[in-house]
Amino acid sequence: MSRRVVVTGMGAITPIGNSVEEFWQGILEKRVGIGEIDRFDTTDYKVKLAAEVKDFKAADYMDAKAAKRMELFCQYAVAATKEALDDAGLDMEKEDPYRVGVAVGSGIGSLQIMEKEHQKLLEKGPGRVNPLLVPLMISNMAAGNVSIQFGAKGKSLNIVTACATGSHSIGEAYRSIQCGDADVMIAGGCEASISPIGIAGFAALTALSASTDSMRASIPFDKERNGFVMGEGAGIVILEELEHALARNATIYAEIAGYGATSDAYHITSPAESGEGAAMAMENAIREAGIQKEEVDYINAHGTSTHHNDLFETRAIHRTFGEHAKNLLINSTKSMIGHLLGAAGAVEFITCVKSIQESYVHPTVGYQIADEECDLNYVKDNGVKCDITYALSNSLGFGGHNASLLVKKYQ
Repeated sequence: MSRRVVVTGMGAITPIGNSVEEFWQGILEKRVGIGEIDRFDTTDYKVKLAAEVKDFKAADYMDAKAAKRMELFCQYAVAATKEALDDAGLDMEKEDPYRVGVAVGSGIGSLQIMEKEHQKLLEKGPGRVNPLLVPLMISNMAAGNVSIQFGAKGKSLNIVTACATGSHSIGEAYRSIQCGDADVMIAGGCEASISPIGIAGFAALTALSASTDSMRASIPFDKERNGFVMGEGAGIVILEELEHALARNATIYAEIAGYGATSDAYHITSPAESGEGAAMAMENAIREAGIQKEEVDYINAHGTSTHHNDLFETRAIHRTFGEHAKNLLINSTKSMIGHLLGAAGAVEFITCVKSIQESYVHPTVGYQIADEECDLNYVKDNGVKCDITYALSNSLGFGGHNASLLVKKYQ
């Protein structure tokens, strides 16, 4: 029999708060963390808005020397991990470090250091390039730095599946505990790609919203949606084998009941039009949990605010749930924090856990104009107070990567 896996700690760095408590307060206040980009001059850019993390100081979470050897995406990961470990009350001195693993991914790594050092290369030649360019840039350094900072010596993974990175990282961490590879996993995602080349690249792909109204830029499922808003941050959770958590008298927030992962095998940026890949990921998560589809109460959708994603994800939900699709509460956290790319699934997983704990499903903020083809209950206005036993968190990444995590109220 496979081992049960529970959530015992959470940490978050987001555009609406730099802790889980601040983030959730922002959710309750329906705060939109989108504004004009202040990291660089956007005069020549079509895209003017992003969801930036504010008031983040690396020194609050790590020593100055360690921070210097990390780019922002890694700093976010380490900061969120510190909060999650403190929240879990996990004392690494009392753990077998080889039974504590890491699965923390970033979709991109550091574009900023690449921009900076490429400029140096062109202006001053190859001899002046920072000797730490590579370890500062590569995306696996989030997992590496978390492992180094906190002494986790078990398996250390960097899963990169674009916008599905955070969800796949949590899903594969769950599998690692299930099969006995680890007793504890530090899992999640991080991203910090609000930079000239990051914004220019996604804008050239026509993936980003060119809206200048922060309240009408990230509007998932709305008929006037026209692209996503780039966000940044990190979401980290502590997953534990149930008996291990009980033995140390840990507070248990929720249980992971199922995980589905599929590929569309269709297109490099567009999801499959029928929604079949995403539908099969949801099916697999539900089947693993051994429940009826009608028992699922709520879906935290990938809901990016692009035309294709929201339409095809809606089709996927219809395909999976049939008549029950109309009864589901569905929302998109991206309506408040934008799209955190590799961190999105992890922060949205935390949203599912908090929704179960607090018996509250937040609204898709800014959703105003119904789209005839997106015809489900995307939760409007003030959200919904209700008991939630099962919540699904969906993530769909460029390349056709689909991940679905089924979170269950712990009993």
